[in-house]
Amino acid sequence: MHPFHHAASQPDTPAIIMAGSGETLSYGQLEAESNRIAHLLRALGLKRGDSIAILMLNEIDYLPICWAAQRSGLVYVAMSTKLTADEAGYIAQDSGAKAIFCSASLAGVAVAATPGLPPAARLCTGAGAEGCSRLHDAIASLPATRIADESAGRDMLYSSGTTGRPKGVKGPLPEGQIDQLDALTGLVAHLYGFGPGMMYLSPAPLYHAAPLRYCMSVQKFGGTVVVMEKFDPETYLALVEKYRITHSQLVPTMFVRMLKLPEEVRTKYDTASLKVAIHAAAPCPVDVKHAMIAWWGPVIYEYYSATEGAGFTAISPQEWLERPGSVGKAILGEIRVLDDDGRLLGPNQTGRIFFHGGGTFSYHNDPEKTASVMGEHGATFGDIGHVDEGGYLFLTDRQAFMIISGGVNVYPQEAENTLISHPEVADVAVFGIPDAEMGEAVHAVVQPRDMARAGPALEAELLAWVRGRLSHVKCPKRIDFRAELPRHDTGKLYKRLLKDEYWAKAAG
Repeated sequence: MHPFHHAASQPDTPAIIMAGSGETLSYGQLEAESNRIAHLLRALGLKRGDSIAILMLNEIDYLPICWAAQRSGLVYVAMSTKLTADEAGYIAQDSGAKAIFCSASLAGVAVAATPGLPPAARLCTGAGAEGCSRLHDAIASLPATRIADESAGRDMLYSSGTTGRPKGVKGPLPEGQIDQLDALTGLVAHLYGFGPGMMYLSPAPLYHAAPLRYCMSVQKFGGTVVVMEKFDPETYLALVEKYRITHSQLVPTMFVRMLKLPEEVRTKYDTASLKVAIHAAAPCPVDVKHAMIAWWGPVIYEYYSATEGAGFTAISPQEWLERPGSVGKAILGEIRVLDDDGRLLGPNQTGRIFFHGGGTFSYHNDPEKTASVMGEHGATFGDIGHVDEGGYLFLTDRQAFMIISGGVNVYPQEAENTLISHPEVADVAVFGIPDAEMGEAVHAVVQPRDMARAGPALEAELLAWVRGRLSHVKCPKRIDFRAELPRHDTGKLYKRLLKDEYWAKAAG
């Protein structure tokens, strides 16, 4: 299970297609380029267990670089393109990166982030940039054959770091051959029918865990990955039709953006080729998922996991229709639900979610952080929820965003799910703000579809909407409007940034 097998059996099959430019790499070209980069890494002195950093936009060279590191026994650290030089520098230093690969437009950040690296160890794609070597010049004379000392490497991805410094999620370096079957490959084959001939559309940044790992899994099976440079809802639908996409992975905010397209836009594209549309990253509002299944049919599959890989749940569309709102049953690890005192809870009792006996990991250079999420009942990432009698997990919210108002625990996800279903709402965040009487008050920040409508009339309309559907204790007391909310390119909402802003204002 490795691209080199497909390079031998189907060298002309597209391995990567860039959606915007149409630029394509066949399996034969992917094999040749990843081998040349592997030879370059050895020439730079990198050996098994060493690390490289990748600071790149979605472009044609991204995955060949990852495959080069994978077959060289290296740890490849994919970094967010939104990082400042200081933030990128911290990750480069913390991970011990001995080389960095960057897009030309990000070369300034890459150079500033790695003052200790020579220009030869800073590899820039495209036209090149000052302080870097041009990647394709560096590999032009190197052999396209495999290096003699191949061994399996892996990724190490850093948490988003919205509070404090991000932490690298470190798993054990694989032993054995570079084409050995790994857990994720087996899972996606079993759950989602990954296999030869599949067409996979990836709409998110490749530096994020799921897009990177799933794209590489597709290439283990010899399928074609169509990579969007940036997500756009109508463009996504057009690509499904153009390439007869069979598989894709999205996040709920992408569903919302597509559903809010005008009806005539949504219906003009043929999406019948889709067999599996996977989503994760955050619980999907029930109304949104019902609407997607009504539109695309029963092809919406969901999983719940984390970059750490300590546990994994999955649910098919058929199962979800029977249990709306569930994120599925455990595939990896045993789900345990604990109260605040660490006592095990029974079915339908809400508490903190732990995975016992799942995958192993640690936070790089941070044993205290590792210990803080580990215990006798396994690992937890701060999510709150319950398990029903059938073993299906339902998530309530993140512990960090729980609001305590007048002594009552309020989880803002319910209000967010309700508000996003309003036709005038493009995006929403609900969180707690200081309140002299209640301790915290429920507050909402909304991105309206039309900013010209922002104001008291729309606020009153939205408050009435949510109060008509939820108990008042769960409803925002006020709504503010913004032209855009702070979201990661993957769709993850940086709610902490908003919450911190309001608390700082209250403090003075």
